[in-house]
Formats: sequence, C-alpha cells, structure tokens
Amino acid sequence: MEMIVVDGIDGSGKSTVAGWIAEHYRERGEKVLIRSHPSDSWFGRLSRRSLTAEGKLMRLVATIFFILDVLNSLRLLRRWHGYDKVIFVRYLMATAYLPSGLHQYGYSFFCKILPIPNRLLLVDTTPECALKRIEDRAHDREMFENLISLNKVRAKVLELSVDGWIVLDNSSSSENTRSQLSQVLSSWDPLN
Repeated sequence: MEMIVVDGIDGSGKSTVAGWIAEHYRERGEKVLIRSHPSDSWFGRLSRRSLTAEGKLMRLVATIFFILDVLNSLRLLRRWHGYDKVIFVRYLMATAYLPSGLHQYGYSFFCKILPIPNRLLLVDTTPECALKRIEDRAHDREMFENLISLNKVRAKVLELSVDGWIVLDNSSSSENTRSQLSQVLSSWDPLN
C-alpha cells in the first residue's frame, strides 16, 4: 500500500484534486481509499466542532484533535491493507494553523513521528480564490475561513512545503489544474 498526501489551505481544492488522483489510479485498476481529515472519528468530530469556535485556546484544541484524528487514521492503516493507494486529504499542514513560531516546531515534530510518504502534493491557490470557494459552500464558517487568516496560513504553508512537496497551482481553471496534475502523476508513476 502506498500513501499519498494532498494538503493545502481551506478552499484550495484538496478534495477535488484527491478525487482526480483516485480516478487516475482506479482507471489503472488500482484500489484507492481517500481519507479526509478531520474525519468522522470521535477526534475528527471534536476537531471540526472546535474549528467553528473562536479564540486561541480553541485553535489549539482544534489542532490537537486534528492531530489525534490523523494518528487514529494511521492506526487504521492495517485494516486498509487491501488498498493499493491511500490518499490522505490534510495530513501535515494543519500545523500551519498554529500560532506563528509554533508552526515550524509542530511541523518538524510531526515529520519525525509520522510516516512521510514520497508523494506529497500541496494544492495552492490565492486566499481570494479560496475564500470564494468557501463562500460557495453551505456550512458553518470555521475560524480560519476569512481573508486575513487565509493569507497568514498560506504564507506558513508555502514556507513549510519545501522538502519533498510538489506545489500544484489551483488558482485558475480546472483544466489547467488537471493538466498540471497529469504531469505530477506521470512523474509519480515511475515510482511504482
């Protein structure tokens, strides 16, 4: 089984891109599982609930429960042994939501304790584009889903996405993004 990580800021298009990746591998006859975080686990539900609250404490609570949710998913990996690919939507970049200064420590710490796949994809977009996508959704607004927070988090995400990350620009048309993704998948396929 191979792990793939698709990460990025809120509204960047992570889930859409993960779906396209899954479609690519399924067309090749591979079994693919997409695991999004926060998930439907107890930790994921608490993380999601915390994200709709305000304040620094709730930001920390949301991040802790998010990390516990990811760890829970990793615990479940053994059950998913029948899959060729497991795509994690959100994995490491939740650390970018920590206060400035702590985000680097959080990222370094989790890179040491979590398995880091060879296939790391950062879906990037402008904060304005992300906010428009967020506004088009029907859900309770989360604490980071505003232009100021998206700008800050995007800067941290781009700062953290150096070693091993491929950055996919999803600010323009879906055709352009799919074309870029096709090139990424072509570069990944020889890794099999």
